[in-house]
Amino acid sequence: QVRLVESGGGLAQSGGSLTLSCVASGFTFTTYAMGWFRQAPGKEREFVATIYSDGSSVYYAASVKGRFVISRDNSKNIVYLQMNNLQPEDTALYFCGKGLFRSTNTLPEAYGAWGQGAQVTVRT
Repeated sequence: QVRLVESGGGLAQSGGSLTLSCVASGFTFTTYAMGWFRQAPGKEREFVATIYSDGSSVYYAASVKGRFVISRDNSKNIVYLQMNNLQPEDTALYFCGKGLFRSTNTLPEAYGAWGQGAQVTVRT
């Protein structure tokens, strides 16, 4: 049974940092790309970042490039999202997703399982 559990969300001040973690179980972690998406109230889920199965390639949404860093530890089955210089527009529920393939993808349809989400709130 695939399980993804996010943690590390919370409240941050504008310009601050938070790091999200997603612990994966129930599948061969090293075989699949992983991604982070977010959803603000009243908006659709949007792509944030994705990482290739072996960590060799990453891709970011333009809105977070240069501020967020995605990484993974394949020995621990964990994917991270380090978020720096947070802004109020980053406020959302952040979801970890298991890709359907090794390669990175920005579409939610390319992910087969999701965690329950971690709330990130950024105040000025």
